[in-house]
Amino acid sequence: MTRAVLVDCFSGASGDMLLGALIDVGVSVDDLRQGLSSLPVRGWHLSAEPATQHGLSGTRARVTLDERDQPHRGLPDILAIIRAGQLPEAVAQRAAAVFTRLGEVEAEIHATSVEDVEFHEVGAIDAIVDVVGVVLGLHLLDADWERIMCEGVPLGSGWVRAAHGRLPVPAPATLELVRRAAMPVRGSPGQGDTGELTTPTGAALLTTLTRTGATAAPGHVERVGYGFGTREPAWPNAVRLIVGGIETAATSPVLEGLLADHVVEIQTNLDDATPEELGFAMERLLEAGALDVAFSPLQMKKNRPGVLVRVLGRPADGQRLARLVLEHTSALGVRLQTIERLIARREERTVSTPWGEVRVKVKLLGEAEIVAPEYEDCARVAREAQVALRDVYAAARSNA
Repeated sequence: MTRAVLVDCFSGASGDMLLGALIDVGVSVDDLRQGLSSLPVRGWHLSAEPATQHGLSGTRARVTLDERDQPHRGLPDILAIIRAGQLPEAVAQRAAAVFTRLGEVEAEIHATSVEDVEFHEVGAIDAIVDVVGVVLGLHLLDADWERIMCEGVPLGSGWVRAAHGRLPVPAPATLELVRRAAMPVRGSPGQGDTGELTTPTGAALLTTLTRTGATAAPGHVERVGYGFGTREPAWPNAVRLIVGGIETAATSPVLEGLLADHVVEIQTNLDDATPEELGFAMERLLEAGALDVAFSPLQMKKNRPGVLVRVLGRPADGQRLARLVLEHTSALGVRLQTIERLIARREERTVSTPWGEVRVKVKLLGEAEIVAPEYEDCARVAREAQVALRDVYAAARSNA
């Protein structure tokens, strides 16, 4: 059974805090070690110990190294390490996506290319273990990747020491990650200079793996876990995970296990857009949290060929997404309407084929299960085995 997860970052987030919270809700440390040991890096040790701060008890995860001095690794080095591990495909892909997102941000900040970015703190073995460990932990928890939510993070204030010297809090990479994802920012739990609350690693994990923008409330709570950081400020320095049935405030069960909620639809008609402009606008809207972006051909006034732009988003994101449409297209205005949506429950599985493992999405409609293999996985297997794509699809559906 897949689970929904609400990540409550009341005191910010870091890789070790998220890892500790996953262990606190029941993810096995031994299972984490077993999966992580397949990575071609050595000299690290993962441990977990009980921790208590200000009356709250939880878990503190620690990754210790035999040697503190680490080589500077670039994004290609880290992606090669992840690919070389014996990890579930969903874990490897999402861990790679976390580092890729961070690499893109670092490249922009330092005015270089993604390939030439050198990670310093984030490229160390302990950071690699933290990131891959969090993604693996969510997989071991059977988290539904579509229902991992975070309602915002506090960033902190003051200064932090990094490889490049003293930097203002939030660190530039953290701030850029939050900006790109349009992640809501929460107030800090303390007054004055609170220090760094959300680290670049924590921000990369949250902006890659979680969804934001809807008020999430537990439908039924199975487990609650706290993952503590190493600092001990005047408040509990922890991430809280709430695991179980989590529904948006507007979501309710309907016939045959369907869910109903509301989304905002943003529309505009364009008769002077180039394909490149439309493609760029789509990228920015999806980065900002749009649920879907679609273009349809139109015949407009003076017999001009045009395009209908349609964007779907959560109601709380409507005006922000509408502004992005106006910013990245020639539109002078947009139309917004709130519409009801029915959602089928779904889950993701990994199935075996004669040529390798692939992921499939399973749509659940009452007792029926409708299987849709993941194209990228099937295409990769078909290329490697030099077989027809349709054969891989057929095997995946049959074995699901």
